[in-house]
Amino acid sequence: MTRVRRGYIARRRRTKIRLFASTFIGAHSRLTRTATQQKMRALVSSHRDRGKQKRDFRRLWITRLNAAARENIVFYSYSKFIHNLYKKRLLLNRKILAQIAISNKNCLYMISNKISK
Repeated sequence: MTRVRRGYIARRRRTKIRLFASTFIGAHSRLTRTATQQKMRALVSSHRDRGKQKRDFRRLWITRLNAAARENIVFYSYSKFIHNLYKKRLLLNRKILAQIAISNKNCLYMISNKISK
């Protein structure tokens, strides 16, 4: 039989892994087996933390809205404010409302007056 030259596919795969792991420290960036394990671990962590980031930002927006709501005299709490928004069918999400609360309190005050009446 003729001789088969091996290694191209495997080398390409290892190079790809090494490029991904190039910023890792020590053997995690140099050794193929360890780099593969660290790559899997990194991908799992990034997937998990994308969901966590969404939760954290939503918590932040709710906290900001609650603080702004309690600052004004028009509405008493965050939950009543959101309830009134849904009753009036005003389609503003928490992110936009939090940005309004930070940048333009008068606008939030006007929104709260509209929905409370």
